[in-house]
Amino acid sequence: MAGAIEFVDGGTITTPQGFMAGATYAGLKTFAEDKLDLGILFSETPCNTAGVFTTSAIRSATVTVNRERLAQGIPLRGLIVNAGIANTCVGEQGYIDAVEMTGIAAGKTGVRPEEVLVCSTGVIGVELPMALIRDGVEQIELRGAGGSDMARAIMTTDTRPKEVAVSFEIDEHLVRLGGIAKGSGMIHPNMATMLSFLTTDAAVERGFLQRALSQVADETYNMLTVDGDSSTNDTVLVMANGAAHNHEITEGTLAAEAFVEALRQVCTHLTRELARDGEGATHLIIVEVAGAADTADARKAAKTVATSSLIKSAVYGADPNWGRLMMALGRSGAAAEEEKVDLFINGVCIMEAGKPIPFHRDAVVALMKRPEVTFRLQLNLGEGDATAWGCDLTEEYVIINSAYTT
Repeated sequence: MAGAIEFVDGGTITTPQGFMAGATYAGLKTFAEDKLDLGILFSETPCNTAGVFTTSAIRSATVTVNRERLAQGIPLRGLIVNAGIANTCVGEQGYIDAVEMTGIAAGKTGVRPEEVLVCSTGVIGVELPMALIRDGVEQIELRGAGGSDMARAIMTTDTRPKEVAVSFEIDEHLVRLGGIAKGSGMIHPNMATMLSFLTTDAAVERGFLQRALSQVADETYNMLTVDGDSSTNDTVLVMANGAAHNHEITEGTLAAEAFVEALRQVCTHLTRELARDGEGATHLIIVEVAGAADTADARKAAKTVATSSLIKSAVYGADPNWGRLMMALGRSGAAAEEEKVDLFINGVCIMEAGKPIPFHRDAVVALMKRPEVTFRLQLNLGEGDATAWGCDLTEEYVIINSAYTT
């Protein structure tokens, strides 16, 4: 039997039993008093681990190393991550440095290098200053309360850390699942998201863990967009160490259903926070598509609307220019029949059965000035539904990205 899922106050990646984390400022990012840029996550016991990665043809050496480690199928113990430098497009040295980072973290934690994964995020085309990383690792203190420091250490242009945890019961055992994420720009995932790390003290069968992560990533992280650009480093990892001592969760059980739902709630929360903190963003955009011909069509339509620069600009200006929604729907590749579409902006019906509905413009403008703007498209063609998340497009986004490396 499985119990209700509850969010944990102050929950983070080290809320599940048996996980520790720590971080330091190693000098990879420009200095500020509160900055961190190098972190380690560690489990006291071996973990079944699953991952999803960028589909970009140009990818960080860290992605290659992690794919190789997961393919070995052995239980893993930890993760080292840096921010400020992506370790991408630096030739063979990138792979050498990524492998060395796992060795440095392994030496710190007393495990084998092949039991450690590695991630990087930041500027592309710059080699890692390994001397700084070696020195930085020595300064890291692993603590059960270190999850929030880890969440801060992976930030680049993020304005705040993203972290969450939930708890629920499985077979009378209390289980926890926590996560952190980073990302503010270059966000339009085709696999997962920029960087997101998830942990659970549940015992979970490795094959099922991978399938669950892939499913939930498609429903959440893959439905996120800030600017239409996909990163070379996108990685989501989930580690399960079994410290809750539940019976191992396998496919087709009530426990499996509960675990997937908990994973979905954690990833949905992190996805919303990533969209809300998009570079320069002032509004979270939520696009709900229902009644599509199938789920694939619903996802196409929702993500196309959320990605549209015209719609993102309209949200910034609180302009209820609903014709742009219909434009985006029409070019999305999803089946649509104009005479069947119902359209809502923050709950106000703007179109019904393809015909415009008179609405009080000033009232809708006021609704669109709220921090969250929800567009709902009811296509009335089938049972497919999906939600996408994005943010508005502002002058600040241009300012940030016009001087990213200068």
